[in-house]
Amino acid sequence: MANIILFNKPFGVLSQFTDADGRQTLANYIDIPHVYAAGRLDKDSEGLLLLTDDGKLQQRISEPKFKWAKHYWAQVEGDVSDESLQSLQQGIKLKDGMTLPAEVSPIDKPDGLWERDPPIRFRKSISTQWLNIVIKEGRNRQVRRMTAAINHPTLRLIRHCIGPIEIGSLAVGRHKSIDAGSINI
Repeated sequence: MANIILFNKPFGVLSQFTDADGRQTLANYIDIPHVYAAGRLDKDSEGLLLLTDDGKLQQRISEPKFKWAKHYWAQVEGDVSDESLQSLQQGIKLKDGMTLPAEVSPIDKPDGLWERDPPIRFRKSISTQWLNIVIKEGRNRQVRRMTAAINHPTLRLIRHCIGPIEIGSLAVGRHKSIDAGSINI
């Protein structure tokens, strides 16, 4: 059975192993041959990224048709109204079409959350709010585009769960391996 590598991706790291421009990549953190990211997490986002050396497993994790929900904590600018939350829950029209409905709820800042380096910009005159957002699609920068569409730009985005796999207490910049047979795939 294949292994799955759980990686807590830091802010500013690309979800690939090489970069012609010399930016930080997975290779700066993971020295395991022949593993590839199952899905993406943009450079400005943090948290759970899964890697595997099994192509079929990689497809099962990343392809929306298999419906592995992706769970995010999003710190957004401003106080989000019930009406805006409802818009996200019903689906948002983006340039590339309507999103599927999302599960969205306001939350307190997650316990045990690591500090981001660099920290988000703080402005006294603009409040922020944390949201828990669950989507089953994986469009490019989807959560960021959804919150921008309701006029609440995402300041910090952390993926903490993909399907049955949670980041748990895995420290930022660290990785661990689990047996794919130990989860319900």
